Amino acid sequence: MKIALAQMCSGIDPEENARQFRSLAVEAASGGAAMIFTPEMTGLLDRNRLRAAEMIRTEEDDVLLSTARSQARKSRIWVHLGSLAIKASGDSGEKWLNRSYLINPDGEITARYDKIHLFDVDLSTDETLRESSAYVGGHNAVVASIPDATLGLSICYDVRFPGLYEALTNAGADILAVPAAFTVPTGKAHWEILLRARAIEAGAFVVAAGQCGQHEDGRSTYGHSMVIDPWGEILLDMGEEAGLDFCDLDLGKVAEVRSRVPAVANRRNFEPPVNMR
Repeated sequence: MKIALAQMCSGIDPEENARQFRSLAVEAASGGAAMIFTPEMTGLLDRNRLRAAEMIRTEEDDVLLSTARSQARKSRIWVHLGSLAIKASGDSGEKWLNRSYLINPDGEITARYDKIHLFDVDLSTDETLRESSAYVGGHNAVVASIPDATLGLSICYDVRFPGLYEALTNAGADILAVPAAFTVPTGKAHWEILLRARAIEAGAFVVAAGQCGQHEDGRSTYGHSMVIDPWGEILLDMGEEAGLDFCDLDLGKVAEVRSRVPAVANRRNFEPPVNMR
């Protein structure tokens, strides 16, 4: 299976981000990819939440989602939108959703996933991030069928919580999507090792399309979009520049690795720890 990864430097204008996506999707299809993966916050990356609020739309009105569905039909390509900021409805109040979409070559949305683990951290004395102040977290792990494989969905900070990936592989996932907008400090320290760990423990491919560079809102993201094989080997590392690259996935490698080290089959339920004080 030939896939394409879009490494982007998304800005504060959804229309411009949609134009960039369209160009990347055309290039991916022309290069023979069956599927394109994009980063977290493909449609809008803006930490100024008052300004962002003027641009965030419902699913029905989102320009990037509409563009992706249209381009999937035109290019006959699967699209995994790493995530979009979407205006929620129901009991979430004024908060938004950080939502992934899987779109088939007919332009149909076949899966949605709302980011479960929200990025609430204190990176330093002068950098505090509280994703939960603007977004509502999801509750459900999601797997979806794609050609010859099952895709497990996750987003960025989720990668630090291996229980999610255990649930996804228990449900049949053999490719794990980890779209991201990793900060530079956490990217340098943890990005590669976390991705390789998730691939190794799951015996699955990890496909991680990321944001990169200096963004219009002033933040910097790490880049280094990666594909990791089920043995933990790096098949692709896109470095720090925006663009598109390709990778061939030998899906037979999943069964091969899981037969050599059957960690998924050997998983066991166990009782909570006993306090031996």
